[in-house]
Amino acid sequence: MNLLLILFIFGVVLPFAGLYKIVEKAGYKGWQGLVPFYNYIIWLKIINKPKWWMVFLVLPFINLIALLLMRAELANYFGKRSFAHHLGAWLFPFIYLPYLGFSKVKLVGYSDKDKLSRGTIREWADAIVFAVIAATIIRTFLIEAFTIPSSSMERTLLNGDYLFVSKLSYGPRIPMTPLSIPFVHSSFMGKKSYVESVQLPYYRLPGFNKVQRNDVVVFNFPEGDTVAMMNTNTSYYGLCRMFGRENIWRNSDIIYRPIDKEDNYIKRCVAVAGDTLKIIDRTLYINGKPAYLSPTAQFNYDLRLDSPINPMRLEELDLYEGAQVSKEGYQSAYPLTPANLEKLKTFTNIKDISPQQFGAGEYMPQIAGMPDDVFPHSSKFAWNRDNYGPLVIPKKGMTVKLTIDSLPLYERLIDIYENNDLQVKEGKIFINGQAANSYTFKQDYYWMMGDNRHNSLDSRYWGYVPDDHVVGKGVFIWMSLDPFVGGAKKFRWERAFTFISQQGLSRSYFIPFLVMLGLFFGMSYFRNRKKNQAPPAARK
Repeated sequence: MNLLLILFIFGVVLPFAGLYKIVEKAGYKGWQGLVPFYNYIIWLKIINKPKWWMVFLVLPFINLIALLLMRAELANYFGKRSFAHHLGAWLFPFIYLPYLGFSKVKLVGYSDKDKLSRGTIREWADAIVFAVIAATIIRTFLIEAFTIPSSSMERTLLNGDYLFVSKLSYGPRIPMTPLSIPFVHSSFMGKKSYVESVQLPYYRLPGFNKVQRNDVVVFNFPEGDTVAMMNTNTSYYGLCRMFGRENIWRNSDIIYRPIDKEDNYIKRCVAVAGDTLKIIDRTLYINGKPAYLSPTAQFNYDLRLDSPINPMRLEELDLYEGAQVSKEGYQSAYPLTPANLEKLKTFTNIKDISPQQFGAGEYMPQIAGMPDDVFPHSSKFAWNRDNYGPLVIPKKGMTVKLTIDSLPLYERLIDIYENNDLQVKEGKIFINGQAANSYTFKQDYYWMMGDNRHNSLDSRYWGYVPDDHVVGKGVFIWMSLDPFVGGAKKFRWERAFTFISQQGLSRSYFIPFLVMLGLFFGMSYFRNRKKNQAPPAARK
C-alpha cells in the first residue's frame, strides 16, 4: 500500500472517526467532530478547557504539546486515568480515539478530587513521559537543536554556535529507523542506538518550500553510510583512497548506517537540481553567472611581513596566531573575509597580501604524494578546489548520457543513492543487469559548500547531496560559546538569539516573537487571577 495512503488513514481517517463518536457521546452532533478547528472547540468544551486554548492550537510547536495534553485530559474524562491509558493516548491516537468513541466506555467527567488522588510517583512518571514524547515529536517533525563542531562555515556560523534547525522548512522526514533511543543520534555507550532490522522507506511530509540557493542546510553526510571505526571523523571512502581498502578492512571495524543515522553536516547550498556549476580561479559561477558570496565568506591569503602583527590588532579582527595556515615561503597566512582583507591592507608592516589559490590542473598536496582529492576522484577530471567543473547538478526526471568517461560523475548516485545494481563489464555499463547508455534520475540533488571556502570539506570533495539526505534549514542561534577561551569572554552575547539569513545574522524577527510570547503568557496570568478572585460560588 502507498505510504501516503497509510499515513492518511492513520493520521486523519481513524482519529477523525474516533472523534466523531466521542462528540456524539458528549451530547453533540457527530459531524461537529469532523469540521477542522471547530472540532477542537467542541473537544475543549468536553474537557472543560477555555476557548482561548485555540491560540495554542494554531501556534507551531506549542500546538503539538497542547494536543498531547488534550488527549490525556480526554482519557481522564472517560475515566481512563492510568499511566498506560495516558501513554496510549499520547503515542497511538489513531487507535486510542477510536477506542474511546466506539467502545462502551462512558464520559464520566473529572473532578478536582480525582486529580488530587494521584500519587507523587505517578505525577512524576506522567510528567517525564509526557516531556519525552513531546520533545521527540518536536525534534522529529518540527525543530531540532544542533551544535557547530568545526570551522567550515566561518564566519557565518562559528565553532560553538548552538542553533535550531527547522524541519518544517523543507518538510520533515518520516523516521527511517523508528525504533531508536530518544535524543541520541547514531550511538549510545559505544553501541548502535537504533534497531537496524526495522526500517521504513523514505517519505517527506509537505514543507514550506524546497531547498533554495544560498540556504544554510543541515543534511546527512552522503559518504557516511559506511564508517571505519579507526577514524570515525574521516570519510571511509577517503581513507580507502589514501591507504587502500584492504588496509582499512584489516585494521578497523567497519559499520554501516541508515540514511537518517549518518552524521549531520551543515553547509550552504550553492546550487540546486538542474543548475550548472563551475569554479574559475576560486570564483563560483552558477548557470554562467557569478554566484552570491556571503559577506562572511572567507578565503586563505598569504602575507609577507616586515615585522610580526600586534596580537591586539589581530584580536580586533578575530584573527589569532593559532589560526595560521601558512604556505611554504611565506611568513603568515590567514582565512580572511572581504572586510578583514581591506583592513589588513592598511597595516603598514604588511608588504604583500596574495590569495592562496590553485590554477587549472594544479593539485594541492593534502598529504605527502597525494593530489587534491576532489570529486569525482578520477584522473579524467583535472579539477581542484579553486578550478572545478563545469558540472550539471542532477534533477529528478533528468536523463544523462552514460559513457565510461562520464560514469565517475554519476556512479555513486545510480548505484548507492538510487538503489540500483551498477556494474562495468568489458567496457560496457550495466544497470540492473541491462546494458545502459543513459540514466534518468529518481530524485533531486544539491551542491553544498562551506563559507570558509579554503577550509571546508564539502561537495567539492564528496559530491552531490541527495534530497532524501536533507534534514532541515538552519534558522536560529540561541546560544554561542567560544570553545577556545574561558571566563566572561566565552559567551558570545552578540550572536545569541539571532536569526540566520542569506545575508548574515539578524535579530529583526526576535522582538515580535517575544512580544507575541508575552501576550499569551499575560492572557493566561490575568485569566487565572480573575478566576481566583471570583466568589467561591462563581468558581464552581
